Amino acid sequence: MIAQMRDIVANELAPTVTPDQPGGLAVALYAGGHVEFFNYGFADDATHRPVTPDTLFNLGSLRKPFEATLVALGTLRGELQLDDRLAKYLPELTGDYVRRITVGELVTHTSGMLLPTDHPPWPSDTFSRAQLIEMFNSWRPQAGEAPGKQRVYSHAGYVLLQLVLERCYGAPIARLFEQRIFKPIGMSATSVPERGEDGRAVMEEAWMQRAVQGYSDQGMAIGPIGNQQSYFDFPGTGQMFSSPRDLARFVAACIDGRTIEPHLREALRMTQHEIFRVDDKFGQAMAWETVRLPGVTVVDKPGGLNNASGYIGLVPAQRIGIVLLANRGEYPHEIARYRILPELAHLVASHAG
Repeated sequence: MIAQMRDIVANELAPTVTPDQPGGLAVALYAGGHVEFFNYGFADDATHRPVTPDTLFNLGSLRKPFEATLVALGTLRGELQLDDRLAKYLPELTGDYVRRITVGELVTHTSGMLLPTDHPPWPSDTFSRAQLIEMFNSWRPQAGEAPGKQRVYSHAGYVLLQLVLERCYGAPIARLFEQRIFKPIGMSATSVPERGEDGRAVMEEAWMQRAVQGYSDQGMAIGPIGNQQSYFDFPGTGQMFSSPRDLARFVAACIDGRTIEPHLREALRMTQHEIFRVDDKFGQAMAWETVRLPGVTVVDKPGGLNNASGYIGLVPAQRIGIVLLANRGEYPHEIARYRILPELAHLVASHAG
């Protein structure tokens, strides 16, 4: 069956990775305890450095399930509660609306708050920590928004969640990830580096040599190798970098988790449970989205920047997961949600039957 799965993945990906398209694509397929890698194109077109399972990609919003895992782990260990108000951890939040928001509403994108950094026209400035807090304090509902009553995707909300977690534990977010998630799962090539003055991640040279050059969907190089982007100019707000091999370990932990500590295993499962139903097809979990398709429910998270695209998709019922990482903007990752994962799930179900 693994050979059939490989064929499904390769046949669906082929049209998206032709030689005339920029950069490369790295894919990790997890199926019933087995991992398969698929690599296409170049980490750097200029030097023809190929993509491998150990190439380091900018994850964009694929970082969010890791923050969600910290929240779930904290609730299971009695260190925080989903119904805690944000002001419990950040008393500098004094705005009428933001003081009513809970940790659970922030992690499920149901706070209702949408900041200028979350939608076009994109701001040209960066914001300090104090400016972020002030933006939240001065925010007012625009169209009857109320905490917990709607799903409004907010990157700024997750930056605020970072501050909540850092205040709760008295440690920087990168250390929390490392100690509570990366090390227990065995993710040795994943980090949230700081951003240098040149806009590059601050990484050791050996790591930088594994990082991709990012491209626009039209093939223009955007930023240097190791480019980090953020509207927020304070520590911990840059992107996470990881490899397909490391993310395959994360997917395995999310789906099976047999070899990891029980609280962490349960936290990873907890993040996948739908909490807010958007409509008949879509729902929102803790960072993850749930998509109900004919005969299969997909739990997934897309992410992207103008020079990077990422996707992690899970079908827990069939013990299947997939990671797509591209070093170009606007990679059509929907192919995994609507074609690859359903085809794989139906194949597994047919063999089980």
